[in-house]
Amino acid sequence: MTDKPQGGKPGDDSAADEAVIKAAEEAAAAGAADSGSGAGSDELATAKRESAERTADLQRLQAEYQNYRKRVERDRLTVREIAVSNILESLIPVLDDIGRAREHGEVTGGFKSVAESLETVVAKLGLQQFGKEGEPFDPTMHEALMHSYSSDVTEDTCVQILQPGYRIGERIIRPAMVAVAEPQPGTQTTAAPDGEAKSGDADKSDGGSDS
Repeated sequence: MTDKPQGGKPGDDSAADEAVIKAAEEAAAAGAADSGSGAGSDELATAKRESAERTADLQRLQAEYQNYRKRVERDRLTVREIAVSNILESLIPVLDDIGRAREHGEVTGGFKSVAESLETVVAKLGLQQFGKEGEPFDPTMHEALMHSYSSDVTEDTCVQILQPGYRIGERIIRPAMVAVAEPQPGTQTTAAPDGEAKSGDADKSDGGSDS
């Protein structure tokens, strides 16, 4: 008795081969799809990184430009302040002459209008006059040309303004020339402790008891 060969029909082998080929093709297509997806992710990440770099560059350029504008504006204001200050300083002797003429009653008529107009203009430009009798002496603002003692003051005091001072803002252009009075030495009195009589009162009480 002859054995029959094992296995399926002849068509079964070709069907199996086709299944294997089909599976391989599907696997290859899936691999290609995965590869394409990975490449797309890399390109997207690269694009995002380059966009962030360009944005940072633009922000840096904008900040530099803003700083440049601020620096130019600050320099412009500084140049203007220096120019105005130089002009005002050159006018101080004229203001001194006007002040002396006013003290002598010579600022009258048309000259009075011109003097007042000039003083108004320089005040608008920021020039301020300072120095008044009775104010405390400040060495950063006053220059003492005369010195005396007085029992009428309790601290170093400007008792006479010989020449007014001028400033622009916080900057002193010229200190005020003043006469200063200091408290008279020994004028301060110290109150006697409670329960103790002053020497004058003691003398009066002694004199009263003798009588």
